Amino acid sequence: RLLSILNIQIAGIIESKHCLLGVSLSVNLSMQTEDEDGEENLMENPYSVKLEFVDDPNFKNKVNYSYSAVQIPTDIYKGSPVILNELNWTQALERVFIDNRREDSSLRWQVFGSSTGVTRYYPATPWRAPNKIDLYDVRRRPWYIQGASSPKDMIIIVDVSGSVSGLTLKLMKSSVMQMLDTLSDDDYVNVARFNEKADAVVPCFKTLVQATMRNKKIFKESIMNMQAKGTTDYKSGFQFAFEQLLNDTGAPRAGCNKMIMMFTDGGEDRAQDIFEKYNWPNKTIRVFTFSVGQHNYDVTPLQWIACANKGFYYEIPSIGAIRINTQEYLDVLGRPMVLAGPKAKLVQWTNVYQDALGLGLVITGTMPVFNLTADANSQLVLGVMGVDVAINEIKRKTPTYRLGANGYTYAIDKNGYLLLHPNLQPKIINFREPVTLDFLDAELEDSKKEEVKTPLCTQSAPLLGSWLFPDNLPLSVADFESLLPNSFESEGHVFIAPREYCNELELSNNNTDFLLNFIALMEKVTPDSKQCDNLLLHNLILDTGIIRQLVEKVWKTKDLTTYGFLAVFAATDGGITRVFPNKAAETWEEDPEPFNASYYRRSLDNKGYIFRAPYLNDELLNPENDTIGILVSTAVEITVGGKTIKPAVVGVKLDLEAWVDKFKILASNQTSPTSDNRQVQQTCGPTSGCEMDCDANSEDLLCYLVDDGGFLIMSNQKDYWNKIGMFFSEVDPYLMHALYNNSFYNRKQSFDYQSVCDPVPSSNTGAAPRGVFVPTIADFVNLAWWTSAYYGLKHTVLKQIVDEVEAEGMDSRETSCVTIQTQFYFTNINSSYDILQDCGNCSRLIHAKRLNNTNLLFVVAEKMPCHTCEVEKLSQAETEFKDDNPSCEDMSAARYRKGPTVCYDYNLAVRLTTERTTQHLCTQTLE
Repeated sequence: RLLSILNIQIAGIIESKHCLLGVSLSVNLSMQTEDEDGEENLMENPYSVKLEFVDDPNFKNKVNYSYSAVQIPTDIYKGSPVILNELNWTQALERVFIDNRREDSSLRWQVFGSSTGVTRYYPATPWRAPNKIDLYDVRRRPWYIQGASSPKDMIIIVDVSGSVSGLTLKLMKSSVMQMLDTLSDDDYVNVARFNEKADAVVPCFKTLVQATMRNKKIFKESIMNMQAKGTTDYKSGFQFAFEQLLNDTGAPRAGCNKMIMMFTDGGEDRAQDIFEKYNWPNKTIRVFTFSVGQHNYDVTPLQWIACANKGFYYEIPSIGAIRINTQEYLDVLGRPMVLAGPKAKLVQWTNVYQDALGLGLVITGTMPVFNLTADANSQLVLGVMGVDVAINEIKRKTPTYRLGANGYTYAIDKNGYLLLHPNLQPKIINFREPVTLDFLDAELEDSKKEEVKTPLCTQSAPLLGSWLFPDNLPLSVADFESLLPNSFESEGHVFIAPREYCNELELSNNNTDFLLNFIALMEKVTPDSKQCDNLLLHNLILDTGIIRQLVEKVWKTKDLTTYGFLAVFAATDGGITRVFPNKAAETWEEDPEPFNASYYRRSLDNKGYIFRAPYLNDELLNPENDTIGILVSTAVEITVGGKTIKPAVVGVKLDLEAWVDKFKILASNQTSPTSDNRQVQQTCGPTSGCEMDCDANSEDLLCYLVDDGGFLIMSNQKDYWNKIGMFFSEVDPYLMHALYNNSFYNRKQSFDYQSVCDPVPSSNTGAAPRGVFVPTIADFVNLAWWTSAYYGLKHTVLKQIVDEVEAEGMDSRETSCVTIQTQFYFTNINSSYDILQDCGNCSRLIHAKRLNNTNLLFVVAEKMPCHTCEVEKLSQAETEFKDDNPSCEDMSAARYRKGPTVCYDYNLAVRLTTERTTQHLCTQTLE
């Protein structure tokens, strides 16, 4: 009944507000009640607003532009006077939000987060609550924390004396971990436990460390292992904390708010002599005290400690009080910002994080909102305003297609974390945590990366670059007729990259639909229209005409089966991919965006022909019934104005069965060169032995073509055809070990800090992909490494898709983790070598040679007469990285970051007002 009355009253307030704005409301929402079993039922409430929502692709959501919406945390009573007042006065923001969007239609979510926990956001959309309890609290969001106060240096001291046991100890551990969650990457922290003496809970952390997700996780693991024993001595805990904060070790610090957070079950000591020694009279370090658990101790000393050191006192009697009381200290830290006046209203930009309303990865510009009443004691931070910017929107503004397939743009923040980078692709995102990937972790290990990162963090790095575009290109819109599906039968299938050539172009994952949308738009606008990207469009038109001529003058005149080709293809930097004949497109699985296709990117950075096999196994393909295709590609080079450019990649798809026959003949003693260097077939005889003949001696000899990443491309053994595309160590571990041991291959380990673990991937899956990997700064130093590493990481994407389909519908318990993967690549050996692999009582001869102008290694080996060789089975598969015994140097190593440019903490100008405000609040608490 009370809930019903409150709902009616609230509806009346809302309706009166809208009447003032001249807006009529249609009233019809639902209330929740509980049946006898405690299940929630829905019933119609005649006093609530019913909104209509429309799909908006910009928000990836259904929205209503006429209203804002409100979210209130689950653990806050929605009918309290404080919340009702908050709903009332923030209603006026709705008109401001609407006006803002009218002035700038590109705005995304506009949000106000209140210090009371209320979130008002615009445009209105149904709140995306999870299936279980909705734990969203705006005051815990990264953007709110960064906007509500200046950076912090925090020492947390935890009482672990014998009186702290059982439920109280559990509450204390949970409270400290919740306190850690209120810190961002701009903050520094250390945690210590104390009884009669004090020490750090993480022995390796000798001083404050940055409050990164990694460091907070380490703290939490150590906090869970704390045990209660001994007697309480506040002085030991406070002395440890003050010395940590005041000693200048040269280690990085936030350099702003300094504070001590003490968690205890109570005590009589006030530790006054410690404060006189370290903190008085200036009181530059705030002290907050937390009384944890239900007990009968006198809390007056704890209240005195907090109020005597510009802090505050809180009580945490039960688990329900943890969340609210471990975050209210932010209100105290916000006071100096309020008292500093308008100059403190600075826009701050957050780390990348996952938008709670489905916009994807975003960054947020924030600004604090102050209550500037005449009463200085009431001048507090009301909340934080925020405006989201989607990372995808930033990507759209970058010159992606002008940098080439292997060029990319990236941006980092003052902490060195990536805002934009091709490798910023977290697989599992916890919306309560920011997405933090350090620039050094996204790029391959290289000492020169530090030289790049530091000037970027300090914004002192120059922007260098040059582009080459030929002039006077022959352009004809009529060439687009060859893109129409009705021309595919005779001229091959066309794939067009789904780029935003024009503003009004409707993107589609279906290539045919996208082509039709594109051509329909071209009938309405010209390539020079202001709503189109003229460079992209002109390049597309040019490439369309060139590829069309290639089809008519070359491809159509050839009998592909004579050459053992399943298909021929060409892909251009303008975004056109044409596959001939048309039926070959039915099995074409490459990315329609050439810049994302591995064959295209590898061909650009390598001379000669790049061979690539698909990943095949018995579940995916039966070699007896299906045709296996080997992709071969090479870049087209032309010279314009004295500079060489590579505008396209051309290639063929080889029929494996046809080319194995050619391979066995070429890799035998059955051919000999003529005077004009042609290969003619001959037979074995008295003058030509066949002991190393891959065709005649196929029962005794193993002949392979292996690529630069160590993957099987071709074999003379038909039984191995179902292993084409597998990592060679899975095919013949002894032979792969011999090749590695004799320096044909080198290997390099790379870490993925955004990976997913549990369940552990099967060990027989060969090369496990880890997503799109791009050439990075260090990669260009070693081209051989890049070509094989990228291919190795992309190679088994088909297998991954199958695994994902099989796992669909299962209860996923996957978590974020760090994985390690080993990639293999060619060394600088170019000669042929004969190797004797000795296995004790048996041995075999191996012959290996790099094939010129390709990424292939030709290997001939006798079949292993025994299986007793004990060798390391080389693995390329991705596995979870567990550093069970990390060194203290690694754990506490600090990376460069740019400190805050302004700090609102403590100065003489605001000292008296701040102390009066603190004393006023403390007096209320003591009363």
